[in-house]
Amino acid sequence: MSETTKKFLYLNRKAPYGTIYAWESLEVVLIGAAFDQHVRLMFIDDGVYQLTTGQDTTGIGMKNFSPTYRTLGDYEVKNIYVDKDSLAARGLTPDDLVQIPWEDWETEEEIENIVEVVDTARVSELMEESDVIFSF
Repeated sequence: MSETTKKFLYLNRKAPYGTIYAWESLEVVLIGAAFDQHVRLMFIDDGVYQLTTGQDTTGIGMKNFSPTYRTLGDYEVKNIYVDKDSLAARGLTPDDLVQIPWEDWETEEEIENIVEVVDTARVSELMEESDVIFSF
């Protein structure tokens, strides 16, 4: 990472639909990744719903943008975290979350799933390590 590269943490706290927060966060993440910034996403509180599998938005008349998360690895985003306590509080487990693959095009290193469930201490560490935090 160069000296001009910042560590950005995008903190996603809102449910995926009903507000524009989740969609705008995803757009800003893609922009940051396009400018070679060190992009990390954290899903906490109702934000954990953004990564759940099987989302069906037909009943609310909105476009389902959740498949876009599975492409983040293609944009060199390889750090995605989910708060374990937020999952548990909503009756969810890691098995309820989408899997997001990542591949280094130069070394051909592959990671099957870059979504990592973390505890409260790790959430705090990630925030402390970040140069910039965007909260959505």
